[in-house]
Amino acid sequence: MKTDNAFEVEHLIKDFLWPENKRLAINFNIAFEMWTPGNGSSVNPMGNLLAGEANDPNADSYGRYNANSGCKRLFNIAESYGITTSVFTSALVAEHHPETLKKRADFGHEIIGHSYGQNMLFPYMNEEQAEDNIARSTSLIEQATGRRPTGWISPRITSDQTIHRRLARHGYQWHGDALDHDLPYLQKFEDGEIMAIPVTIDFNDLPHAMRFGRTPGQFVQMFVSTLDKLLASRRETLVLDVIVHGHCYGRPAGAWAFEEIIKHCVEHKELWLTTRGQIFDYVRPMFARG
Repeated sequence: MKTDNAFEVEHLIKDFLWPENKRLAINFNIAFEMWTPGNGSSVNPMGNLLAGEANDPNADSYGRYNANSGCKRLFNIAESYGITTSVFTSALVAEHHPETLKKRADFGHEIIGHSYGQNMLFPYMNEEQAEDNIARSTSLIEQATGRRPTGWISPRITSDQTIHRRLARHGYQWHGDALDHDLPYLQKFEDGEIMAIPVTIDFNDLPHAMRFGRTPGQFVQMFVSTLDKLLASRRETLVLDVIVHGHCYGRPAGAWAFEEIIKHCVEHKELWLTTRGQIFDYVRPMFARG
């Protein structure tokens, strides 16, 4: 067990395996995001930024495609294969599209807290604002779905241990604001605990398409090649995340790639197709009870 200045960290045993002695867990993630009024997506699909600090209607309209059309397409694809996803959910979605969110939750998708709006990042908030953001987001999701969320992933996967501790106080069982390990680990504070389930960012449509300029075909090939190599080696127990955003690969030109990856995974019985909440339920008993 590693001791940090503010909390203790407990890791899984070295010979850990997923259910049925599987090595690879696959988590399909859909980012169901909205921005607060006056704020828009930080991604500009045209490639040329407007001068100065002018508001960019192009980027704003691009981001609004997520809740308007893109996520519907992604959910329909996943559900056609019986796949339940982990859904990064802006509370604005719960506020403005409660029926849609409840429908997806009733199917079995895992609704995850993801800040009130996609532009609301914890490093820019004071303590009062951070507390209000978590409480408000949690309440709106619970009102929309009838279920209190148990997991949280911040926009940009960006928060620190003070936020993790705050999430634990609000009853969250796990967060995904970690990129520092391959497998879940437990953070134990003086007044509570929370599990970190790190996110793997290799297969994320936004940086893949917008930052690196790769194609949907390359997205599929990268995933398939990695999966085939890992299945052949059988050396490591890992989680692979596939992350798609309604305003990026929710569009017809990218959605097919999401479907191709799902089709490839459902054919492999060696994989555990799961959600983060299911990972928590499986892993938590393996940590010592403090």
